Amino acid sequence: MDELVRLSIQVLIAIGCATAATILIPRQVPGKAVGLVLIGLIGVFVGQWMAEQLLAQYNWTVPWLEWAFQGVAIVPSIIGSMIVLYLVTAFLSWGRYGNR
Repeated sequence: MDELVRLSIQVLIAIGCATAATILIPRQVPGKAVGLVLIGLIGVFVGQWMAEQLLAQYNWTVPWLEWAFQGVAIVPSIIGSMIVLYLVTAFLSWGRYGNR
């Protein structure tokens, strides 16, 4: 039961991070709500992985990289969602314009 609660909290945080990413990078999310959840989940994993790598490699003690809720780092997750949103929309628009 704990895993189900943790997953639902991660999904809610992922939605919040993806929403913050769409505000910071104003792009249209492909797939509407489902796309928002997927971008958020992938962004959470990408952001946490990048933060872990930076903290481990450079021995940084940056407190905002470690702010977390239920084990999900908030700021890195927002940054990861921004990166994923930008890459997804860039590749989708590149594919649309390349076929003309």
